[in-house]
Amino acid sequence: MKTCVDGRNMVALPMILASVLGELILGGKTVDILIGLQRNLIDQQKKKRAQQVRSSIPAMNRILATKAGSNVYRLRIPWRSFSNDAAPKLSSPNAGDPVKGSEAQQYDIAIVGGGMVGLALACSLASKPLTKHLNVAIVDSNPALGRKNFIKKDDLPDARVSTITPAAISFLKDINAWRFVEQHRHAYFDQMQVWDYTGLSYAKYNARDADKEILGCVVENKVLLSSLLSHVQDMDFLKKIHPSRLTSMSILPNSSSSEVDSTSSMTALFTHGRLAKLELEDGSSLYAKLVVGADGGKSRVRELAGIRTTGWNYSQNAIICTVEHAVENHCAWQRFLPSGPLAVLPIGDKFSNIVWTMTPKESSDFKSMTDDDFLKAVNHALDYGYGPHPTSGILGSSDLFSWLKGGISSSANDCFEIPPKVIKLASERMAFPLSLRHANDYASKRVVLIGDAAHTVHPLAGQGVNLGFGDASSLSSVISEGIAVGTDIGEVSLLKKYEADRKPANITMMAVLDGFQKAYSVDFGPLNFLRAAAFHGAHHISPLKKSIISYASGEMRLPLFA
Repeated sequence: MKTCVDGRNMVALPMILASVLGELILGGKTVDILIGLQRNLIDQQKKKRAQQVRSSIPAMNRILATKAGSNVYRLRIPWRSFSNDAAPKLSSPNAGDPVKGSEAQQYDIAIVGGGMVGLALACSLASKPLTKHLNVAIVDSNPALGRKNFIKKDDLPDARVSTITPAAISFLKDINAWRFVEQHRHAYFDQMQVWDYTGLSYAKYNARDADKEILGCVVENKVLLSSLLSHVQDMDFLKKIHPSRLTSMSILPNSSSSEVDSTSSMTALFTHGRLAKLELEDGSSLYAKLVVGADGGKSRVRELAGIRTTGWNYSQNAIICTVEHAVENHCAWQRFLPSGPLAVLPIGDKFSNIVWTMTPKESSDFKSMTDDDFLKAVNHALDYGYGPHPTSGILGSSDLFSWLKGGISSSANDCFEIPPKVIKLASERMAFPLSLRHANDYASKRVVLIGDAAHTVHPLAGQGVNLGFGDASSLSSVISEGIAVGTDIGEVSLLKKYEADRKPANITMMAVLDGFQKAYSVDFGPLNFLRAAAFHGAHHISPLKKSIISYASGEMRLPLFA
């Protein structure tokens, strides 16, 4: 396989200037979210240190707890008191009513949301020695979760795809799920070309620039879902899928007046705040020590837990669809246009996926136009439409930034190329609005958020599911560590370790994407020149290019924040 680049690389090109341009030149919300979320992080870290001082476990106790093995849940853990205003937010009017044992079931973990991230968490838990014994419930009304092998090999590619980074691929291999992906259509890629409508400059990335074989893989979402589901169904661990929706969630304050342990009834454990109670749309109910919200950007778990979010809606929609070329496409392409980026991602054979960001009015027009007119518009936008092709130097032959090359020569493979023509529409066109949302807290008593339930980002870098897989990996590790020392897996002090691990990485990515979106939302001469300089530097400066590729692969932090 020749070309193509990881979706994270789509934003990596002018990374060093992206957030700076968004903050210093455009100002506004990028600064607000960084300052606000950073303060939130500092406050939480202070609370975390205070909790560690108050509730530190002596080294001998940790050893004994680890040796306890199957009796770990019989340990009586001191419970921290919570404010009284938590109960009205989380409890239903009949929260304390007893339930019949035959009508309710008890689990260690209830994962609300059986999408890619929720199933990845289940697979990760089942792959670890200390968590594979946990009893896990998956709550999701998607009928596909009740079937097996629901993908037909002769089906056309679906319009909904994800660009998986090498770090996410490693995670899926570690939990033994990637082998199922490889049985279906997917497309590895090792190169990408990015340019904008001004024609001032461009950038090309190759995996060889960072001593790598690939930069990522484009996979249909239904393939990822089917692969993870197949692995869940094949694994020998306690799990049950509830084909329903969450309607209410009840969590009562801790009670220290009575002694309860793992042998107590569900009612007793719930009454004393040791279990969360979930009511489902089909009338059933279940209890769990930990509720994981993996139910997307409009998370019901987040709403019931009273967790607020910070963010805003962009005045942009995204059009997605599958197209076919006359020849096989081996490269990922992205051109930044006045209304937003247009990305072409290979998905195998002669098919590619289109992700075109534009104004809501334009998206309505492009979604309703004829197939022939839409194909003409795509080919026009990828060629001379909106502006000229970029040359090897900025502003024509006068290379004002030749000093950036540092003596590095460009090969023929680094020359600008025109993407292959689109000849056929292979799927329906879908449009959806774009937004940025970030949960102020990832964890509260017996509740934790992962994936889009915790953070929703702009799709220009295809980072949503990769951030979610990072959440799943981190949370499963934290749960395993908690079990090793005898900590209740629903305790806030434990769950905050996951939040402290994931929030800085997620906030950094969100700030860069938001700054990048803002930097390209303005057509202004000096700003265009700075963007071109960023492209040029990313294209010609070898150490910088290598660092950007490593960051885009999930292996290191963004150079600006390192």
